[in-house]
Amino acid sequence: MTGPAAPAGEYAVVVPTLGRPSLAACLRALAESEGPRPARVVLVDDRRDPAVPLTASVPPSLRSRTVVVRGGAQGPAAARNAGWRAAGDAPWIVFLDDDVVPGPTWADDLALDLAGASVATAGITARVEVPLPADRAPTDWERNVAGLAEARWITADMAYRRKALEAVGGFDERFRRAFREDADLALRVLDAGWTLAEGRRTTTHPVRPADRWVSVRLQAGNADDVLMTRLHGRDWWRRAGAPRGRLPLHLVVTSAGLAAAVCALTGRPRAAAACACGWLAGTAEFALARILPGPRTRDEIVTMALTSALVPPAAAWHWLRGQVRHRATPAQRHRAEPPSPTAAAPAGERMPT
Repeated sequence: MTGPAAPAGEYAVVVPTLGRPSLAACLRALAESEGPRPARVVLVDDRRDPAVPLTASVPPSLRSRTVVVRGGAQGPAAARNAGWRAAGDAPWIVFLDDDVVPGPTWADDLALDLAGASVATAGITARVEVPLPADRAPTDWERNVAGLAEARWITADMAYRRKALEAVGGFDERFRRAFREDADLALRVLDAGWTLAEGRRTTTHPVRPADRWVSVRLQAGNADDVLMTRLHGRDWWRRAGAPRGRLPLHLVVTSAGLAAAVCALTGRPRAAAACACGWLAGTAEFALARILPGPRTRDEIVTMALTSALVPPAAAWHWLRGQVRHRATPAQRHRAEPPSPTAAAPAGERMPT
């Protein structure tokens, strides 16, 4: 015999983590939030070598309902899959990043979000707020993080219906970074006929410290963009509401730099000078576009000058790497059908109009 079905508004929380100090603040805010508690909290330990147990970060009020599972250090997509599959039978799975802070009424607002979902609703977003300095202009890194507030379907705080996750197979584990795996899942869910809704709950995403070279490392995401194009077609940017970025300009600037080097090595000084001027102009324009909106401190200017020379070739390299790695990836096929809108709605849910 099977036990009674879980209540329609019951939810579990899944937090993939690398054991960062921010995890304690996230869980403390979750514990202190007003409203229904999660049926289960799943911490997915995605560290390669777990040294300190994650349970030390769990507030006493959540310990009885918290479990820790190993993620295998395969990235956030694989970690989230391990988490929701270990989350029991709760009909809703709420994914939180370990560096967000749920608001004081988060649980009450989540309950309203879930109660207002139709049977065709697969997921419900949160309102993500990124606090920026009030006494100065934000740095390039701070502006980058602030873009999360406008991102669609961001899994920093995203509730998904378990049935929808099961129907589409969860997250695509080929996305090894915290980049595009959320948009890929959302597009697959929409392609399968489900809908996604905007919620009322609010979560804060603080800007964590980053070193000077973070913008260069972030260019690895260009390979993920290639995978997105293979899976979802060239118009996925529009469907996902994602900014196109500067990749075309980065390719032009990098080509000019390479051409300058080739011409110099082959004894064509005039052509080399012309190409070098093109590279310098493109690099200077990129640096100014990043410096002018910022605080214009000495350290920020130096960082922008150095990284503006390195970002274009890094972006081009990762784009080419993605082209090679994903050259045989087939387009995504619809794999599921959502519940019929005419089916009986579970208690606490409304039928779509």
